[in-house]
Amino acid sequence: MRADTLRLASWNVDLERAGPGLLLRDLRRGADAQIAAIVEVLAQTQPDILILQGVDYDLDLLALSALRDLIAEGGGPRYAHLFARAPNAGVATGIDMDGDGRRGGPRDAQGFGAFAGQGGMALLSRYPVEDAGAQDFSGFLWRDLPGALLPRRDDAPFPSEAAQAMQRLPSRGHWVVPVLLPSGPLQVLTFHATPPVFDGPEDLNGRRNHDELRFWQLYLDGAFGPPPKARFVLMGHANLDAQRGEGRPEALRALLTDPRLQDPRPMRAGPGTQIETVDWPAPGPGARRVSYILPAADLTVTGAGVHWPPEDTPEGAAAAIASRHRLVWVDLSLP
Repeated sequence: MRADTLRLASWNVDLERAGPGLLLRDLRRGADAQIAAIVEVLAQTQPDILILQGVDYDLDLLALSALRDLIAEGGGPRYAHLFARAPNAGVATGIDMDGDGRRGGPRDAQGFGAFAGQGGMALLSRYPVEDAGAQDFSGFLWRDLPGALLPRRDDAPFPSEAAQAMQRLPSRGHWVVPVLLPSGPLQVLTFHATPPVFDGPEDLNGRRNHDELRFWQLYLDGAFGPPPKARFVLMGHANLDAQRGEGRPEALRALLTDPRLQDPRPMRAGPGTQIETVDWPAPGPGARRVSYILPAADLTVTGAGVHWPPEDTPEGAAAAIASRHRLVWVDLSLP
């Protein structure tokens, strides 16, 4: 990577634990194979700005700070700047949000989660983050989205009118975060959408996934305030392949072909045009492209890839231990 290049990366690290505080415990113990593998992958890839999904959140960012320190100690980037907000995952609602007739389960939270903060998002950056200028749309109500595909059953709101009145659209979060590069700010638009499966014929999750992605096109249209005019990038975990598998891919396809964005189509190392970012083993759906980095059309892309070394190499073994998902990176030329 050249000195005048900015490397962006997005990675669902699957770094969730079964209860609050357990991730921080594992980070401080220093003997966790998955955490060591994550550190090794980041030492190999060296992103300047890194978006993580699937990392537990705590109010004081103790776990994220501990992870940041381990990354630096392991030869990875030294991230002087951290950004994370409380995700919708695990936020209790007190009512039945999935229509199973029960309350208090992980699917009855604003986003799937056994406890508040499970499987959140984080931004780590070598460059300053303008925290005060960040926009957090995580509290945006699904029903307030223009043209929302809200589920119905028997010609009535599903699971109930009360649920739809309080259901937030983002399952984890939708953020716009300014990162202050030497040449000026870069707006990072980021998200982690719900899987479009694990529901019933009402297609609650499929519809929500569709609208979580459609949110960004409406944002670029100016539906929620002034949109970024230049120097922005949309990056995150869509939990959806535009060509294969279950779900409603129309919103994702619209983003991938939006003239305001560009799709670098990162490739895996190896023969062919392998753009998958995860390979769920049987009986799972198999190889899919579900993580994306889409820079603004006026930015200059100099490289893009999926970090997926052959698994019979030490690098590939580390990637496989770190997460089911693979890190996606895009290099931009700095002006």
